[in-house]
Amino acid sequence: MTDASPAIAVVTVSFDSAGVLEPFLASIGPAARENAVSVHVADNKPESAGRPEIERIVAAHGAQYEPMPGNLGYGHAINTVVEQLPAEVEFVLVSNPDVVLSAGAIDVLAATIREFGDVGAVGPKIVELDGSAYPSARAVPSIRNGIGHALFANIWPANPWTRSYRNEIGSDPVRRDAGWLSGACFLIRRSAFDELGGFDTGYFMYFEDVDLGYRLGEHGWRNLYEPAAQVLHTGAHSTSGESARMLKAHHDSAKRFLAKKYAGPLLWPVRVVLSAGLSIRSRFVSRRAH
Repeated sequence: MTDASPAIAVVTVSFDSAGVLEPFLASIGPAARENAVSVHVADNKPESAGRPEIERIVAAHGAQYEPMPGNLGYGHAINTVVEQLPAEVEFVLVSNPDVVLSAGAIDVLAATIREFGDVGAVGPKIVELDGSAYPSARAVPSIRNGIGHALFANIWPANPWTRSYRNEIGSDPVRRDAGWLSGACFLIRRSAFDELGGFDTGYFMYFEDVDLGYRLGEHGWRNLYEPAAQVLHTGAHSTSGESARMLKAHHDSAKRFLAKKYAGPLLWPVRVVLSAGLSIRSRFVSRRAH
Protein backbone atom coordinates (compact mmCIF):
# COMPACT_ATOMS: atom_id res chain seq x y z
CA MET A 1 0.00 0.00 0.00
CA THR A 2 1.21 3.53 -0.71
CA ASP A 3 1.64 6.33 1.81
CA ALA A 4 -0.82 8.73 0.12
CA SER A 5 -4.24 9.55 1.55
CA PRO A 6 -6.44 6.53 0.87
CA ALA A 7 -8.60 6.82 -2.24
CA ILE A 8 -10.00 3.33 -1.65
CA ALA A 9 -11.76 2.01 1.44
CA VAL A 10 -12.13 -1.72 1.99
CA VAL A 11 -15.30 -2.49 3.95
CA THR A 12 -16.32 -5.91 5.23
CA VAL A 13 -18.95 -7.14 7.67
CA SER A 14 -18.19 -9.60 10.43
CA PHE A 15 -20.77 -11.79 12.11
CA ASP A 16 -18.67 -13.81 14.51
CA SER A 17 -16.14 -14.12 11.65
CA ALA A 18 -12.85 -14.46 13.53
CA GLY A 19 -12.14 -17.71 11.72
CA VAL A 20 -11.90 -16.07 8.28
CA LEU A 21 -10.83 -12.48 9.00
CA GLU A 22 -7.11 -13.20 9.32
CA PRO A 23 -6.50 -14.45 5.74
CA PHE A 24 -8.82 -11.80 4.30
CA LEU A 25 -7.08 -8.89 6.00
CA ALA A 26 -3.64 -10.36 5.26
CA SER A 27 -4.46 -10.46 1.54
CA ILE A 28 -5.34 -6.75 1.24
CA GLY A 29 -1.76 -5.41 1.27
CA PRO A 30 -0.51 -7.56 -1.65
CA ALA A 31 -3.77 -6.82 -3.51
CA ALA A 32 -3.21 -3.05 -3.28
CA ARG A 33 0.46 -2.38 -3.99
CA GLU A 34 -0.32 0.66 -6.14
CA ASN A 35 -3.21 2.18 -4.20
CA ALA A 36 -3.58 3.56 -0.71
CA VAL A 37 -6.42 1.85 1.13
CA SER A 38 -8.12 2.13 4.50
CA VAL A 39 -9.72 -1.01 5.93
CA HIS A 40 -12.91 -1.13 7.98
CA VAL A 41 -14.53 -4.11 9.70
CA ALA A 42 -18.17 -3.61 10.65
CA ASP A 43 -19.20 -6.01 13.41
CA ASN A 44 -22.83 -7.12 13.24
CA LYS A 45 -22.44 -9.30 16.33
CA PRO A 46 -20.46 -7.15 18.77
CA GLU A 47 -21.95 -8.98 21.76
CA SER A 48 -20.25 -12.21 20.70
CA ALA A 49 -17.74 -13.90 22.99
CA GLY A 50 -15.39 -13.81 20.00
CA ARG A 51 -15.25 -10.01 19.91
CA PRO A 52 -11.85 -9.70 21.68
CA GLU A 53 -10.26 -12.00 19.10
CA ILE A 54 -11.86 -10.07 16.24
CA GLU A 55 -10.62 -6.79 17.67
CA ARG A 56 -7.14 -8.27 18.06
CA ILE A 57 -7.04 -9.43 14.43
CA VAL A 58 -8.38 -6.11 13.16
CA ALA A 59 -5.82 -4.12 15.15
CA ALA A 60 -2.96 -6.39 14.06
CA HIS A 61 -3.69 -5.50 10.44
CA GLY A 62 -4.09 -1.78 10.99
CA ALA A 63 -7.80 -1.86 10.21
CA GLN A 64 -10.61 0.00 11.95
CA TYR A 65 -13.11 -1.89 14.08
CA GLU A 66 -16.68 -0.60 13.72
CA PRO A 67 -19.19 -2.26 16.11
CA MET A 68 -22.78 -1.98 14.93
CA PRO A 69 -25.79 -1.51 17.27
CA GLY A 70 -26.86 -5.11 16.79
CA ASN A 71 -27.47 -7.01 13.57
CA LEU A 72 -29.53 -4.71 11.35
CA GLY A 73 -28.41 -6.43 8.15
CA TYR A 74 -25.46 -6.52 5.79
CA GLY A 75 -26.50 -3.47 3.77
CA HIS A 76 -27.10 -1.39 6.88
CA ALA A 77 -23.59 -2.13 8.16
CA ILE A 78 -21.94 -1.23 4.84
CA ASN A 79 -23.99 1.97 4.54
CA THR A 80 -23.10 3.02 8.09
CA VAL A 81 -19.37 2.69 7.47
CA VAL A 82 -19.43 4.36 4.04
CA GLU A 83 -21.36 7.34 5.40
CA GLN A 84 -18.50 7.99 7.83
CA LEU A 85 -15.68 7.74 5.29
CA PRO A 86 -13.69 10.90 4.53
CA ALA A 87 -14.39 12.80 1.33
CA GLU A 88 -11.12 11.75 -0.33
CA VAL A 89 -12.30 8.15 -0.60
CA GLU A 90 -13.30 7.71 -4.26
CA PHE A 91 -13.96 3.97 -4.34
CA VAL A 92 -15.20 1.35 -1.88
CA LEU A 93 -14.30 -2.32 -2.06
CA VAL A 94 -17.25 -4.17 -0.55
CA SER A 95 -16.28 -7.71 0.39
CA ASN A 96 -17.33 -10.66 2.48
CA PRO A 97 -14.73 -11.62 5.09
CA ASP A 98 -14.51 -15.18 3.75
CA VAL A 99 -12.60 -14.00 0.69
CA VAL A 100 -8.87 -14.03 -0.07
CA LEU A 101 -7.78 -11.41 -2.59
CA SER A 102 -5.14 -12.37 -5.13
CA ALA A 103 -2.02 -10.24 -5.55
CA GLY A 104 -2.85 -7.02 -7.40
CA ALA A 105 -6.61 -7.65 -7.41
CA ILE A 106 -7.55 -4.26 -5.94
CA ASP A 107 -5.09 -2.49 -8.25
CA VAL A 108 -6.64 -4.14 -11.32
CA LEU A 109 -10.19 -3.29 -10.23
CA ALA A 110 -9.19 0.32 -9.50
CA ALA A 111 -7.46 0.71 -12.87
CA THR A 112 -10.49 -0.71 -14.65
CA ILE A 113 -13.05 1.54 -12.97
CA ARG A 114 -10.85 4.58 -13.59
CA GLU A 115 -10.60 3.64 -17.26
CA PHE A 116 -14.35 4.00 -17.81
CA GLY A 117 -16.17 7.04 -16.47
CA ASP A 118 -19.57 5.38 -16.80
CA VAL A 119 -18.69 2.26 -14.80
CA GLY A 120 -20.28 2.40 -11.38
CA ALA A 121 -19.05 -0.95 -10.09
CA VAL A 122 -16.55 -3.57 -11.17
CA GLY A 123 -16.33 -7.14 -9.92
CA PRO A 124 -13.51 -9.72 -10.01
CA LYS A 125 -13.50 -13.35 -11.01
CA ILE A 126 -14.56 -15.28 -7.92
CA VAL A 127 -13.03 -18.73 -7.63
CA GLU A 128 -14.39 -21.45 -5.36
CA LEU A 129 -12.24 -23.83 -3.30
CA ASP A 130 -12.70 -26.56 -5.93
CA GLY A 131 -11.22 -24.26 -8.60
CA SER A 132 -14.50 -23.52 -10.34
CA ALA A 133 -15.52 -19.98 -11.19
CA TYR A 134 -18.63 -18.73 -9.42
CA PRO A 135 -21.15 -16.96 -11.73
CA SER A 136 -20.67 -13.62 -10.00
CA ALA A 137 -21.78 -11.35 -12.85
CA ARG A 138 -25.38 -12.07 -13.74
CA ALA A 139 -28.36 -10.76 -15.63
CA VAL A 140 -31.01 -8.87 -13.68
CA PRO A 141 -33.89 -11.25 -12.85
CA SER A 142 -36.73 -10.80 -15.33
CA ILE A 143 -40.21 -12.28 -15.76
CA ARG A 144 -38.91 -15.04 -18.03
CA ASN A 145 -35.66 -16.02 -16.34
CA GLY A 146 -37.02 -15.26 -12.88
CA ILE A 147 -39.91 -17.72 -13.12
CA GLY A 148 -37.89 -20.34 -15.01
CA HIS A 149 -34.96 -20.19 -12.60
CA ALA A 150 -37.23 -20.24 -9.55
CA LEU A 151 -39.17 -23.29 -10.74
CA PHE A 152 -36.50 -25.43 -12.41
CA ALA A 153 -33.04 -24.55 -10.98
CA ASN A 154 -33.06 -27.40 -8.47
CA ILE A 155 -34.62 -30.10 -10.64
CA TRP A 156 -33.18 -29.12 -14.07
CA PRO A 157 -29.92 -27.19 -13.44
CA ALA A 158 -29.12 -26.80 -17.15
CA ASN A 159 -32.46 -25.19 -18.00
CA PRO A 160 -32.22 -22.20 -20.38
CA TRP A 161 -33.74 -19.71 -17.91
CA THR A 162 -31.14 -20.42 -15.24
CA ARG A 163 -28.36 -20.24 -17.84
CA SER A 164 -29.66 -16.86 -18.96
CA TYR A 165 -29.90 -15.56 -15.39
CA ARG A 166 -26.56 -16.92 -14.22
CA ASN A 167 -24.85 -15.79 -17.46
CA GLU A 168 -22.17 -18.46 -17.08
CA ILE A 169 -18.67 -17.11 -17.61
CA GLY A 170 -17.18 -20.30 -19.00
CA SER A 171 -13.61 -21.52 -18.81
CA ASP A 172 -12.16 -18.51 -20.66
CA PRO A 173 -13.84 -15.48 -19.06
CA VAL A 174 -13.51 -12.04 -20.60
CA ARG A 175 -14.33 -8.54 -19.43
CA ARG A 176 -18.01 -7.80 -20.01
CA ASP A 177 -21.00 -5.88 -18.73
CA ALA A 178 -23.42 -7.47 -16.29
CA GLY A 179 -26.80 -6.69 -14.78
CA TRP A 180 -25.40 -7.02 -11.27
CA LEU A 181 -22.26 -8.17 -9.46
CA SER A 182 -22.00 -10.54 -6.52
CA GLY A 183 -21.83 -8.79 -3.17
CA ALA A 184 -19.10 -11.25 -2.16
CA CYS A 185 -16.58 -8.79 -3.62
CA PHE A 186 -16.84 -5.73 -5.85
CA LEU A 187 -15.41 -2.22 -6.15
CA ILE A 188 -17.95 0.61 -6.40
CA ARG A 189 -17.53 4.26 -7.23
CA ARG A 190 -18.25 6.28 -4.09
CA SER A 191 -20.22 8.92 -5.98
CA ALA A 192 -22.46 6.24 -7.52
CA PHE A 193 -23.00 4.57 -4.15
CA ASP A 194 -23.93 7.91 -2.59
CA GLU A 195 -26.20 8.77 -5.51
CA LEU A 196 -28.22 5.61 -4.87
CA GLY A 197 -28.28 6.08 -1.10
CA GLY A 198 -26.23 2.89 -0.73
CA PHE A 199 -27.80 -0.51 -0.24
CA ASP A 200 -31.56 -0.78 0.26
CA THR A 201 -31.70 -1.70 3.94
CA GLY A 202 -35.12 -3.27 3.43
CA TYR A 203 -33.17 -6.41 2.49
CA PHE A 204 -31.93 -8.00 5.70
CA MET A 205 -29.89 -10.56 3.79
CA TYR A 206 -29.76 -11.68 0.15
CA PHE A 207 -30.62 -9.69 -3.00
CA GLU A 208 -29.20 -6.42 -1.72
CA ASP A 209 -26.46 -6.82 -4.36
CA VAL A 210 -29.01 -7.61 -7.09
CA ASP A 211 -30.98 -4.53 -6.12
CA LEU A 212 -27.86 -2.34 -6.05
CA GLY A 213 -26.71 -3.50 -9.49
CA TYR A 214 -30.18 -2.97 -10.95
CA ARG A 215 -30.42 0.55 -9.54
CA LEU A 216 -26.94 1.39 -10.84
CA GLY A 217 -28.16 0.46 -14.31
CA GLU A 218 -31.35 2.48 -13.88
CA HIS A 219 -29.20 5.52 -13.01
CA GLY A 220 -27.01 5.15 -16.11
CA TRP A 221 -24.06 3.35 -14.49
CA ARG A 222 -22.49 0.18 -15.87
CA ASN A 223 -21.69 -2.96 -13.87
CA LEU A 224 -18.48 -4.44 -15.28
CA TYR A 225 -17.00 -7.90 -14.77
CA GLU A 226 -13.18 -7.87 -14.75
CA PRO A 227 -11.71 -11.41 -14.64
CA ALA A 228 -8.13 -10.08 -14.69
CA ALA A 229 -8.72 -9.51 -10.96
CA GLN A 230 -9.31 -12.71 -9.01
CA VAL A 231 -10.38 -13.62 -5.49
CA LEU A 232 -10.83 -16.93 -3.71
CA HIS A 233 -14.11 -17.46 -1.92
CA THR A 234 -13.57 -19.83 0.99
CA GLY A 235 -17.23 -19.94 2.07
CA ALA A 236 -20.22 -21.56 0.40
CA HIS A 237 -22.76 -19.87 -1.88
CA SER A 238 -25.28 -22.72 -1.66
CA THR A 239 -28.22 -22.43 0.73
CA SER A 240 -28.80 -26.18 0.78
CA GLY A 241 -27.39 -26.60 4.26
CA GLU A 242 -28.79 -23.41 5.76
CA SER A 243 -31.65 -23.09 8.17
CA ALA A 244 -35.26 -22.74 7.12
CA ARG A 245 -35.13 -19.15 8.36
CA MET A 246 -32.33 -18.24 5.96
CA LEU A 247 -34.01 -20.03 3.05
CA LYS A 248 -37.18 -18.07 3.75
CA ALA A 249 -35.18 -14.83 3.93
CA HIS A 250 -33.68 -15.58 0.51
CA HIS A 251 -37.04 -16.07 -1.15
CA ASP A 252 -38.64 -13.16 0.69
CA SER A 253 -35.84 -10.92 -0.59
CA ALA A 254 -36.35 -12.22 -4.13
CA LYS A 255 -40.05 -11.38 -3.86
CA ARG A 256 -39.20 -7.90 -2.58
CA PHE A 257 -36.87 -7.22 -5.50
CA LEU A 258 -39.28 -8.43 -8.17
CA ALA A 259 -42.14 -6.49 -6.55
CA LYS A 260 -40.00 -3.33 -6.75
CA LYS A 261 -38.99 -3.99 -10.35
CA TYR A 262 -42.53 -4.76 -11.49
CA ALA A 263 -44.34 -2.16 -9.42
CA GLY A 264 -47.69 -0.53 -10.13
CA PRO A 265 -51.28 -1.78 -10.34
CA LEU A 266 -51.05 -2.92 -13.99
CA LEU A 267 -48.28 -5.36 -13.13
CA TRP A 268 -50.10 -6.90 -10.17
CA PRO A 269 -50.71 -10.20 -12.09
CA VAL A 270 -46.99 -10.41 -12.85
CA ARG A 271 -46.13 -10.00 -9.18
CA VAL A 272 -48.62 -12.71 -8.22
CA VAL A 273 -47.15 -15.21 -10.68
CA LEU A 274 -43.58 -14.46 -9.65
CA SER A 275 -44.45 -14.69 -5.97
CA ALA A 276 -46.18 -18.03 -6.51
CA GLY A 277 -43.17 -19.41 -8.37
CA LEU A 278 -40.81 -18.35 -5.60
CA SER A 279 -43.09 -19.83 -2.94
CA ILE A 280 -43.08 -23.17 -4.76
CA ARG A 281 -39.30 -23.11 -4.99
CA SER A 282 -38.99 -22.14 -1.32
CA ARG A 283 -41.07 -25.13 -0.22
CA PHE A 284 -39.15 -27.47 -2.49
CA VAL A 285 -35.72 -26.31 -1.33
CA SER A 286 -36.81 -26.34 2.32
CA ARG A 287 -37.90 -29.98 2.04
CA ARG A 288 -34.56 -30.92 0.46
CA ALA A 289 -32.67 -29.14 3.25
CA HIS A 290 -34.25 -31.31 5.94
